[in-house]
Amino acid sequence: MNNNTQTRTYAYVAAVLYAAIIGLSFLFVKMTVSVAHPIDVLAHRFALSLLVVSIPVIFGWIKIKLTLRDLWRIIPLGLLSPVLFFAFQAFGLVSSNSSEAGIIQAMAPVFTLVLASIFLKERTSIMQKLFLLLSVAGVVFIFLMKGSGMSAGNFKGIALLLLSTVCFAGYGVLARPLAQKYKPMELTWVTLMVGFVVFNAASLIRHVSNGTMMDYVKPLGDASYLGALAYLAILSTMFSTLLASYALTHLEASKMSVFSNLSTLISIAGGAWILHEPVHGYHFIGALLIIAGVLGTNMSGRKRGLVIPDKA
Repeated sequence: MNNNTQTRTYAYVAAVLYAAIIGLSFLFVKMTVSVAHPIDVLAHRFALSLLVVSIPVIFGWIKIKLTLRDLWRIIPLGLLSPVLFFAFQAFGLVSSNSSEAGIIQAMAPVFTLVLASIFLKERTSIMQKLFLLLSVAGVVFIFLMKGSGMSAGNFKGIALLLLSTVCFAGYGVLARPLAQKYKPMELTWVTLMVGFVVFNAASLIRHVSNGTMMDYVKPLGDASYLGALAYLAILSTMFSTLLASYALTHLEASKMSVFSNLSTLISIAGGAWILHEPVHGYHFIGALLIIAGVLGTNMSGRKRGLVIPDKA
């Protein structure tokens, strides 16, 4: 195995781990927003994740060397994700369940393919497009068979989750060129800092205006909340950002995004196992379509001109 092949293999492993972590994150978000306000959850989440990721920086184990110009280039990435992505997701999950969130998130490859072709000039083969659509078809099949009622609250939640997915796609497209210029740790630290500042400022303003400052710390006394928060802050926020940054250094945005469909399977499995959400036969049929689409998208179209050269 040559170095380039080995590097891409590691990138695929990172993408799979990322998909698994994000897939489970939906149900942990659902658990936290049932205890605290979504803005407070996000404020706690990014405060903890920034604290953890800053430890090696403070002790000098990892060097962050960024100019003011570099920061201005990365900040828009942080606004797409974590700020808009997680904000829409958290508020969307208030009136939707974790399975629906995973299903809607699986539409991200379609948005990413369009945006990547426009802004990054990424080229994909006809077979890749067909396999991508096959994966999306699996998601749509599950959603239609599920037959969820479209109440006003449910529709609002789904609309917010859809906006979250668009932001996720935009993040993947914008992160691709940045990941080839900056180290994964640099991108992670800046984007987490953006999330920390925005969400804690929003939470502070909300509590000061309502005279409810004690409500900011009250959820921290709940053991189950702290457990879910630890997963979201350390794995789903900090570690997943590192994984995504590394994978996008070596994989095209369109290929990376299709792994979000694996998150759908993890979301459904996690929802059934932990939250006891029902799982039916059509989930397994949809799962097969999704997996086939993911594998096909990443294994087909490997001919000259379809792959963006990796960073030297």
